[in-house]
Amino acid sequence: MARNFTNIAFTDGVKATQSCYGSREIYDNFAKRGVSEDVLTAKEIEFIAARDSFYMGTVNSNGWPYIQFRGGPQGFLKVLDEKTLGFVDFNGNQQYLSSGNLKDNNRIFLFLMDYAHRRRLKIWGRAQVIDDNPELLNQLADPNYQAELGRVFLIKMEALDWNCPQHIPIRYSEAEVQEMIAPLAARIRELESQLGQ
Repeated sequence: MARNFTNIAFTDGVKATQSCYGSREIYDNFAKRGVSEDVLTAKEIEFIAARDSFYMGTVNSNGWPYIQFRGGPQGFLKVLDEKTLGFVDFNGNQQYLSSGNLKDNNRIFLFLMDYAHRRRLKIWGRAQVIDDNPELLNQLADPNYQAELGRVFLIKMEALDWNCPQHIPIRYSEAEVQEMIAPLAARIRELESQLGQ
């Protein structure tokens, strides 16, 4: 059966464009070999738990897309079951563009990047914003992360796709750089200590 993401993303316009540029047959075969239902496996769960940010897309009632960067402590986007994700929306500039867009159109798209290892995961789903569930808010919150908690976003995943690593620039977070240079810094301290003797 067709991969769910091909059913969502490969519209008639996309298929016509694939035909025009010569890739339609490749993706038609890809869809036929795909799984019948997309679920979050151990591979995706581990990847998601290691992320400290992602990009989130919604569409407003005028048909305009809106992309928002979401950041927090590592693992703040949580997998609740094989088809459900959730995260706490921290209070920020109070524009509520994503929350407002989801009132008109509950479709959501998450784009998760791992620049250090050149991997990216795309997730399509339907979201709801929950304002009045303190228990769920506390379940998803990280007590060690200092942020004003707002509401909860719950996402029912409909499809996912791992994207090709080509052209992803390698970038490291500050924590990753510190981890990489720690042995070098230790060796420098050791050598300086030897010189001082």
